[in-house]
Amino acid sequence: MYKNITKFILASLVLLSFQTNAQLYNGYVLTSIMNTSTATLMDTNKNTFHSWTVDAQTGYSSYLMPGGTLVRAAKATGVSFTGGPICGKIQKHDYSGTKIWDYNYSTTNYCTHHDICPMANGNVLVIAYERKTAAEVAAVGCTFTGEMWPDKIVEIQPTGATTGTVVWEWHAWDHLMQNTDAAKPHYVTNMVDSPQYLNINYKATKDWMHMNGVDYNPILDQIAFSSHNLNEWYIIDHSTTTAEAASNTGGNSGKGGQILFRWGNPAAYGATGTAILNVTHDAHWIPETAPNAGRLVGFNNKGVSASQSSVDQIITPINGYTYTKAVGAAFDPVTYTSRHACSGYSSNMGNSYQLPNGNQLVCVATQSKVYEINSAGTTVWTNTFTGSVPQAFKYDSCYIFNAPPAIPVITVGSASLISTSASTYQWYQNGVLITGATNMTYTPSSSGVFVVRITGPTGCVYEYSKGVQYVFPDAVSDIALSAKIIVYPNPTTGILHIEDNNLLGKSIDVSVYDMLGHLVLKSVDSKTMDLSGLSNGTYSVMIYSEKGAVSKKIELNK
Repeated sequence: MYKNITKFILASLVLLSFQTNAQLYNGYVLTSIMNTSTATLMDTNKNTFHSWTVDAQTGYSSYLMPGGTLVRAAKATGVSFTGGPICGKIQKHDYSGTKIWDYNYSTTNYCTHHDICPMANGNVLVIAYERKTAAEVAAVGCTFTGEMWPDKIVEIQPTGATTGTVVWEWHAWDHLMQNTDAAKPHYVTNMVDSPQYLNINYKATKDWMHMNGVDYNPILDQIAFSSHNLNEWYIIDHSTTTAEAASNTGGNSGKGGQILFRWGNPAAYGATGTAILNVTHDAHWIPETAPNAGRLVGFNNKGVSASQSSVDQIITPINGYTYTKAVGAAFDPVTYTSRHACSGYSSNMGNSYQLPNGNQLVCVATQSKVYEINSAGTTVWTNTFTGSVPQAFKYDSCYIFNAPPAIPVITVGSASLISTSASTYQWYQNGVLITGATNMTYTPSSSGVFVVRITGPTGCVYEYSKGVQYVFPDAVSDIALSAKIIVYPNPTTGILHIEDNNLLGKSIDVSVYDMLGHLVLKSVDSKTMDLSGLSNGTYSVMIYSEKGAVSKKIELNK
C-alpha cells in the first residue's frame, strides 16, 4: 500500500513491535528542497548521510525505491502551463547519482504537476493537467466561461534513457455530471446518488481540481488521489484497461473508471454533512508494514484551523473492490477516524509517512519543518530546513541498500495457484488477506481475484503480484447460468420479473439486498417481485435454486 510498494525487513518488524513508544525509528529522512537540484538523506543526528546533485530542479516529489534509486518529479523547461508546482519531467537517478531516466511529459495540451507514484514494475504514475478549450467546456454543460485544465492520471513505462510509453490512463473529463442543462451531456437529476461522477459546475475554474497527491495500492489494484480545490480524497480502479477507465464498466470493481469512493467534502456531490478537509494533499494508504494498515490518510492543511494543519486518517467502507454508501447520504465515515494536530501550519503542500514501529513522520512544508512523533503523539525528532520541503519520507538502511526481489507471477492450475519462488508468501483473495495462506501454493475454495505478496532473501521489501482471476470449478455452472437469466425491467419502477426459460426450475428463493448488505425483501417460488415499497437506489437480487445461484444488480427509480 504502497508508495514505493513497500518496505522493511520482517525481522525489524518483529523487533520494532516490542520497542517503546518513545523509540525513534532508525532510518534516514529523504528531502528535496523545492526549486533546488539536490536531494538529501539525513540521519537521526541531523547529519547528511547521502545526497544527490542533479541537473533539474525539484518540481515537487522525490521518492526512494528499494536499492537506492531516486525518482523525482522535476521541472522541465519551456512548459506551456503556469501556476502550482508545474513539473513536466520525471527523472530517475541511481544511488551513485547516475541519471538512468529523464523523460518529459509536457506539450501545449498537457503537463505533469505535483506528485508522482513510482511503482514496483518500474513504471511511474503521474498527475497531469490537460487543456480543454472554452468550446469544449461549454459543450459539457459547464457554466464557467473559458478554458479549463482538468486532471488526468497517466502510467508511464520507461523504454529508454529519455523515452517512455503511456500504458494506462484515466481522465477526470470522462466522468462528469451536471444538473444545469438537460439538453447537454452528463445531466443528472440526483447528484447525491451519483458520486461516481464529478460535478463540472462545483467550484469550476481554469485550474479546476488541482490534484496534488497520488498513491497506488497493489493488493486492491486501486489508485488514491487528492484534490486541493475540491477538498476531497478519491479512489479509482486501476485494474481496468484504458478503454474501460473511460467507461462505466470493467475492472475488478465492475465500474470501469468511475469514482469508487470519495471523502472529505460531501457538498462536492450534493450530499449533506460536515466538510472535514479544507485544502488537502498527499492522499495515500497506510502500508502493510505499519500499524493501521489499509487506512486512507492525508495532510489536511486547514484541518484544525486556518493556522494549524492536521494529518487525518479514515477507515473506508470497503466492500470487496467497491465501497458502500447509503442512498441519499454521503460516504462514511462522517468524520476522521483519527487525527494528529500538527505542530505548525502549511498553507499548501505537506505530507505524512507512517512507519513500522507506529511512529509517523510529518512534513509541515511551508514552514520547512519535518518531525517524527511516536504513537502517543510525542515528538521524538525534528528539524527545520532552509526552503520549502514539499514532502519527506524515511527509509531504513536495508531498504536503501538491497535490491528488491522480482515481482512474483502466479500460475493458475486446475485446482491451485502457484507463485514463483520466494522466501516468504502471503495470499489475498479479493483484496483481503487469507489467514494462514503463507505457502508457495494456494488451493482456493471459491472464485475470486488472487494476489500473492512475497519477500526475497533479505526480507527488506514486500513485492506483490498482479491479480489473477480464478474460477472455482463448481462456480462454472453458476456463471453460465447467470448469463442466461434476465431480470427486467432494469431500471425498474417497482415490478421486477425474472425470465429464466425454465432453467432455474420451479422452486426458487429470491432475496433483495441493499448496498449495505441488508436483506430488504424476500420471496419464495415467485418470478415476479414488487419493489415499489423500497427507496430509490441500487439493489442486489440473489436468486437461489437447485440449479445454482445467480446474482443480479438492479436500479430502482420510481
